[in-house]
Amino acid sequence: MEKSQKHYRILLADDHVLIRHGIRIILSSDNNLLIVGEVSNGDDLLDWLRKNAVDLLILDISMPKASGIELTEILKKRYPNLKILVLTMHKNIRFLRRAIAAGADGYLVKSDTEQEIISAIGKIREGGTYISPCLENDFAEEMLNTYRNPSSSRTFKGLTKREKQVLELVVDGMTSKQIAADLGLSPRTVDHHRASLLKKFDMNNSVDLVNFAIKNGYVTIEE
Repeated sequence: MEKSQKHYRILLADDHVLIRHGIRIILSSDNNLLIVGEVSNGDDLLDWLRKNAVDLLILDISMPKASGIELTEILKKRYPNLKILVLTMHKNIRFLRRAIAAGADGYLVKSDTEQEIISAIGKIREGGTYISPCLENDFAEEMLNTYRNPSSSRTFKGLTKREKQVLELVVDGMTSKQIAADLGLSPRTVDHHRASLLKKFDMNNSVDLVNFAIKNGYVTIEE
């Protein structure tokens, strides 16, 4: 019993069997790491975690039935102590930003070396955050620029006064028609501002935009 308590319990969530098999082989080199389960889609992942405890989730971004980013945000709220290492093919700072904003503890690219996954798990297990070597320089530079000039950070830079007004109303849950009536604009003009906001914040939809804007303090909601 004491030996099993030393194991760091890991759940694999990836829809590709070969990827899961490869990770199993890599992690088998460390006796302290124990893969306790595998799932291939978002529904199975949520169901598995309702019934079982785990220390670390290795989660693919491109999961059937729910994206890894969405799942990360959901799971971090439900299981605050759960560590999540995002696994992806995307060597893109945009996906890295979204994963970290959602609460991921690490971002691993599938083209990284075998040793990197061991290093990532070790760093996360110690309470740190892991960034893939292929992105860490870009991420560090972006963070430095934000701190050097916080008033014009990349995500909020260039918003017009009207875009800020529209963003606040979008966060309030208003439709384009309601926003148009409130600001004295046409619905088409409001839709144009909404599209511009999605592009500037690098978001795919209004839900992601609202969550990001609130989480990062660009707008606030009244209790």
